Amino acid sequence: MEHKTILLVEDNPDDIALTLRAFRKNNIRNEVVVAHDGVEALDYLFGEGSYAGRDPGITPEMILLDLKLPRIDGLGVLKRLCAHERTRKLPVIVLTSSEEERDIASSYEFGANSYIRKPVDFDQFTETLRQIGSYWLTLNIGPPQAERA
Repeated sequence: MEHKTILLVEDNPDDIALTLRAFRKNNIRNEVVVAHDGVEALDYLFGEGSYAGRDPGITPEMILLDLKLPRIDGLGVLKRLCAHERTRKLPVIVLTSSEEERDIASSYEFGANSYIRKPVDFDQFTETLRQIGSYWLTLNIGPPQAERA
């Protein structure tokens, strides 16, 4: 699991810290790139803005995406990823507090691979991230990098 990058798209500093702490507690030692809003996430994925010069062909193993983000929300990020051949196969796990049916339906419509409501309890949150890491970083066999590039 060491060489598989995770893109965490989250604007809440407490949720970022909680996620990183849960990863450490579960011995998930992957590099985690944090994007604080939808624009930063898209810049990272497409090698634009502050990430100009980064090779966009090197993609994260998975994206943990909150929906309620500034500048471009999570659904906007999903729409853009789904619209591009190079990014439409990236595994995107929506990790959000929203229970809105329209958010769930739209997330899947725009290409999310999974929709998980953030547990409020730290132990439950830690267990959720353990399961996400176990499945998406260990068990799941995604498309080869060449197909995602």
